[in-house]
Amino acid sequence: MSSVLRPVLHRASSVRLLGTTAPRTANGSQSAATPPKVDGILHDKLAFEDPGAFRVKTLGELLRSLGVFQLCSFPVLVNNCGKLMSVARSLLGKRGFSLVLRPSIYAQFVAGESEAEIAVAMEKMRSLGLRTMLAVPIEEDLGESTGERRYDDNLEAMLECVRLSHSNACADPMMQLKITALLSAELCVKLSSLLAKEQYDLAQLVRAMEGESVHFPGLTESENTHFLYGLRRLHKVGEASFRKVRVLVDAEYTYMNPALSLVTMAMMKKFNQAGAWIWNTYQCYLKESRSLLLDAIRQSVSQSFCLGVKLVRGAYMDKERKLAAKDGRPDPVQPSWEDTNRSYNGLLDVMLELISRNPERYRLIVATHNEESVRHAVSRMLQLGIDRQGGAVCFGQLLGMCDHVSLTLAQHGFAVYKSVPYGSVDDTVPYLVRRAQENRTVLQGIRKERDLLRREMRRRLKEGLLGSAKRG
Repeated sequence: MSSVLRPVLHRASSVRLLGTTAPRTANGSQSAATPPKVDGILHDKLAFEDPGAFRVKTLGELLRSLGVFQLCSFPVLVNNCGKLMSVARSLLGKRGFSLVLRPSIYAQFVAGESEAEIAVAMEKMRSLGLRTMLAVPIEEDLGESTGERRYDDNLEAMLECVRLSHSNACADPMMQLKITALLSAELCVKLSSLLAKEQYDLAQLVRAMEGESVHFPGLTESENTHFLYGLRRLHKVGEASFRKVRVLVDAEYTYMNPALSLVTMAMMKKFNQAGAWIWNTYQCYLKESRSLLLDAIRQSVSQSFCLGVKLVRGAYMDKERKLAAKDGRPDPVQPSWEDTNRSYNGLLDVMLELISRNPERYRLIVATHNEESVRHAVSRMLQLGIDRQGGAVCFGQLLGMCDHVSLTLAQHGFAVYKSVPYGSVDDTVPYLVRRAQENRTVLQGIRKERDLLRREMRRRLKEGLLGSAKRG
């Protein structure tokens, strides 16, 4: 392990996870002075309670957001949204279903379908000081594989996403990638089980990506052939995006994540020699998240590549627990919400310490809707002297959600990305259903955002009435 990495990891494992040490100045000295400020605002007052963040929204957007969030507050609707949408589609037909969904749920969470619609959405984000992270809503789970042609079609969609991200570029454009859009979930599961017994050499995977015919132990001939095809598809995405668009690879289920991380690390070894162009995702609601991130840091040092990290809480909790119980395995999920928070903030500290020492080798997106974690990240950035506009640290939330956090951060000069899915209603409905079910606790807990929207609505109505009275 490098001499720089060792003290960082030692300190990260020994300090309190919630970062309660005394603030430090930019040069690292301890300070007992008043808390650091963000543009004149004390960081501990960054409460995200200003309804003025919504003044940029039109009246129609306010009404739509309030309506959608009200629907999302009912657990029975969120838990059964897949069945309800299926019934609605069968009753209304494809056209009728689209007419109902497009101006409501679809418009709230999806940028659009055509390139012109996507460009408009990206321009609006840019005008608000936000950046876009485009996401093609393509993924698969076990039993959903449809053959190589489908994966080749998905590759074209991913390459188009690279083009759209770059051509409508905000500063430092990003996009999201699901490995299972280009490689079957079944193979990822098998690879994950094989990795428990034997190691695959990253250099060997890189050679396979570049076109060399490699045989990987434990795979049948057909599985090996499909793996080679998948690696070459991923290589094409890496080549197209290199030095243009940062590709953030999403984590998925624990039964396939080891394979996804292996492939992502191979992409990093290939494309991240001089900068973090390929990033991996770490799910802090998993008990193993800390060991996985520390192992990735060690690999980045030993294999000499830059490390990009997307830090999330995670979204597959219910399914992970059910699968573990069914298989007789220990529960992989943190025992409580508080434990997940400690895990998240602890890994934030690890990454921010590394970035403060070497911002060119490590990058982080704080991808969360949790206000406490956002404040924690801002506080630690200030204590460690990390430039909010330096590019090494940014923040991320989903399109259509948590705008009061996104806009407030952007107003104070932080780099903020919105995860922006796009595509037709039919293509995005499965994505919307999965995200709703995975983020049900977030959707059902957006009372604060609804309250801020209502306050802004009342302000506009009051102004409108006063304006009418004056004109009268």
